[in-house]
Amino acid sequence: MAERLAIVLRGVAECVTQPELEALLEAKAEPTAYVGFEPSGLLHAGSLVPMLKVRDLISAGFRVTVLLADWHGYINNKLGGDWDALRAGVEYQRQMFGAFAPGAEFQTASELVRSDGYWERVLRVAKATSLKRMRRAISIMGRSEDEADSDTSMFFYPAMQATDIYALEADLALGGMDQRHAHMLARDAAEKLRLPKIVALHTPLLGSLSGPGRMDTDSKMSKSDPTGALLVHDSAKQLQKKLSKAFCPPERKGNPVLDIWEHLLAPALGDVTIDRPEKFGGPVAFDDYAALEAACAGGGLHPLDLKNGTAAALDRLFEPTAVAAEPGPYDALTTALAD
Repeated sequence: MAERLAIVLRGVAECVTQPELEALLEAKAEPTAYVGFEPSGLLHAGSLVPMLKVRDLISAGFRVTVLLADWHGYINNKLGGDWDALRAGVEYQRQMFGAFAPGAEFQTASELVRSDGYWERVLRVAKATSLKRMRRAISIMGRSEDEADSDTSMFFYPAMQATDIYALEADLALGGMDQRHAHMLARDAAEKLRLPKIVALHTPLLGSLSGPGRMDTDSKMSKSDPTGALLVHDSAKQLQKKLSKAFCPPERKGNPVLDIWEHLLAPALGDVTIDRPEKFGGPVAFDDYAALEAACAGGGLHPLDLKNGTAAALDRLFEPTAVAAEPGPYDALTTALAD
């Protein structure tokens, strides 16, 4: 059990709560887990951090369902709220995530909302939750509370996300730290509705390449900032160009390039190697991420070498998804995005 626990907790930002997780692993050989994604366009590196944890959960014996949340994307005005584009986005995510995390299972929100009792439970969650609490949870959509005032459907979103967890009979809910409000709402509502309380597992968020903003949402990697997001379909040259402009201070805090290494590249690739031309010393390998961070802080690795090495490592990580994208759902989504 100790080995399974270590795998599940590896690299997470928060577990609510560890004693509950330990009890779950003790009680079940094959617990169930859920993670949800709205269809929102082409995949970027930040989306792979929770999917990396999906790999870990599968390795630890979990049965993991990836919810392809088309209805949630519709509420959140993703892909213009166009259902043809949302369906293309769902199939694209199924293809991409399936290539990155073999063994994951998939379900769409359209399938889930048709299940018996789904909408009844949404109302029961709403009855068990104050409007103030629901407003606070709007942040899980990447929206401000004020935006919901002009679109009442947004207030259904947090209750739906809690209901998704119950409907999938998940023992554990996985998401980035930006999903914490939804998971805490689901845990609190479960007590009032006399439902099993899920364990909540939160992964770190990758920072935007442009550096820290004034608020957490400003500094999160997002496709809304084309220069600050690394798409899995970017060529090696595109990755290098984007990273060449990245904010990269010598200190660890607020350094998005080191974020990528700590939370994605080092755990996913299993090695920490910076490729660089022979005239600048050739490739350099570090024992672990901590050694890389120390070299950056101490001036032993030039920021440009770090950026170029990061681009090369990302190109290696993205290769399976790039292969999976030709042809098929990728083409349908890019066509929808162009319309």
